[in-house]
Amino acid sequence: MSMVNALTRVQTVIKLDRQTGASIAFLVGVITLMLLGAIRVIDWMSDEQQLPLSQLVMEGDQTHVTAAQVRKAVLSGGELKSFMLQDVNRIQANIEALPWVKQVAVRKQWPDTLKVHITEYRASAIWNGQKLLTPDGAVFNGAPQDVADKKLVSLHGNTGTSAEVLHTSRELERQLQRIGLSIQALSLNKRRSWRIVTRDGVRIELGRKARQERLARLVHLYPRIKAQNKAIAYVDLRYDTGAAVGWKTEADDANRQN
Repeated sequence: MSMVNALTRVQTVIKLDRQTGASIAFLVGVITLMLLGAIRVIDWMSDEQQLPLSQLVMEGDQTHVTAAQVRKAVLSGGELKSFMLQDVNRIQANIEALPWVKQVAVRKQWPDTLKVHITEYRASAIWNGQKLLTPDGAVFNGAPQDVADKKLVSLHGNTGTSAEVLHTSRELERQLQRIGLSIQALSLNKRRSWRIVTRDGVRIELGRKARQERLARLVHLYPRIKAQNKAIAYVDLRYDTGAAVGWKTEADDANRQN
């Protein structure tokens, strides 16, 4: 190999090495600028003064949950943070604690909106005079006065019996309708004895056992009882056969009207 060729090769290698170094330096510079830019953007987006959540949008079919209640729940943990920093899980938990809320979904919408979609409970009965029952018998904290216009049946029982009492009320209602009666209240006491109060004020004592048999007896006897043309106070079916019937007095009628 000639001396000229050898020098040319060395110069070429040196030139290539210099180009590679310049490329690496350029790449490092670009990455550094991108990182700095990303940090600036994150800082800007995290600044509550730059992207404050300022709009609250409620979605879903709300009958009992008000916008004021939701707003109070949203702000119960303090002022809202920025779009990036706000924890929607905390807000969701606060809204779920409202009495009529069955389900809630909270999401952020760019740039400044908080969207809240609420599904309410449906009330099927009043429970122990203070709470309400869903159609499947679950207890929730809705207030009975919220559904006063719906004339829901009033159910009473011990803890853990709500589904049983609701199911039984439906079963009894179907049979009582055959003789023109409707349930206003149904109770299951600690001794597991059943009592019905109809919407026209008749108290029906079913007792603890043979409920179906006793109710069938009432359906059979009721036309004869009603034929007496007297106001019925109670029908006690806690006997092996027949029933004890009590009649209302004028004082009872006066108290009922008052």
